[in-house]
Amino acid sequence: MAYATSKQSNNSLKTVEWMWKSNADPWSKSEPEKWSHYSDVENLIMEEAFSNKQPRALLDGYYIDFQDNLQVSNVDSNKQRPVKRVVRKREDKHLREARFVDLPVSSGRTFGGQYGWVSPFVIEVRRDLGLQPKDLPTKKPDMIPMLVEKAAVGIIEEGKYLQKQREAEHLANMLKAKKNEAMEEVWKCCAYLYSLESFLYKTLNAAMRLVGDKEHEQVWRSKIRTLGPFCLLLWDDPFNEKVTTNKTLYRGADLKPEQITKYEDMAKNTNTEYRSFQAFTSCSRNRQKAEEFGNTLFIMEVLFAFIADLSPLSEYTQEEEELITPGVCFRVKSVKFDRKTNKHFIHLELRQRFDRKLRTSPF
Repeated sequence: MAYATSKQSNNSLKTVEWMWKSNADPWSKSEPEKWSHYSDVENLIMEEAFSNKQPRALLDGYYIDFQDNLQVSNVDSNKQRPVKRVVRKREDKHLREARFVDLPVSSGRTFGGQYGWVSPFVIEVRRDLGLQPKDLPTKKPDMIPMLVEKAAVGIIEEGKYLQKQREAEHLANMLKAKKNEAMEEVWKCCAYLYSLESFLYKTLNAAMRLVGDKEHEQVWRSKIRTLGPFCLLLWDDPFNEKVTTNKTLYRGADLKPEQITKYEDMAKNTNTEYRSFQAFTSCSRNRQKAEEFGNTLFIMEVLFAFIADLSPLSEYTQEEEELITPGVCFRVKSVKFDRKTNKHFIHLELRQRFDRKLRTSPF
């Protein structure tokens, strides 16, 4: 994969960080100071307003007063906290735990069924949009403005539901700015938005991981209209024309004993069928970083599969993030307990399973 790596945010997240004083009593002079980070999108909103010399930045639930360096509640103006702007080179040493350590498939079922190379979520998105099998933005660029608009509207709707409307509007505006550009630029924007620490990737993946879970089918189907267009734009990667081969990726997880047992059972059956990743799944090329969290390390041997390298586009280049696309299949090769690290090592073999029926028609 080769693409220009210009950042969507002009590198503000690399050099500037806004923080708020998070002590129980933010005005206490006896307690040691505690400062917490704003989310990536909040940082972008604040820095944009600050750079444009606006008096305040409007966030969800509060606003930032730049003159007095205060965070002020929208409901009660007496609820205030100091804020500060720190200029420095960002050198995060650890992976974002929630992004790289949560269970990569539904916790209720542990495994997804084998669905071929197209995720059922993607199939249902295309059906909901009334698209034909070959109707993809990489093949029909005239679709791009429509999909971008629908994706932006859906992001805002989800943001409102989560009381993150300001963040959602900022994400949507960044995407809409690319509406009339080529699919390459639109995809890079989608990948960048996905890489940010925000509600967007969390909500999308939480829904997609429920695919195949009959008890929660209505939950993931309810997200098709709102998050489906964004999912389709991210899934239809114009740079990913060839499968990735001969690569090893890593991901941590906190597994319960019964979940580990299920993997052990799969490993014992060498003829077991492949299972699928239902959602976009973040992994790292860096084993040492992936081992920092969780009680389990997934060691993923990629035989051949569609995987996107997000590190050139991400604000977190040190994470060495690679994204497994929905529909990639895996089988369990072995499960071993390592006494030195006190972790279970689960070896997976990843491959793209091309289903003839799906290849001719994803409906």
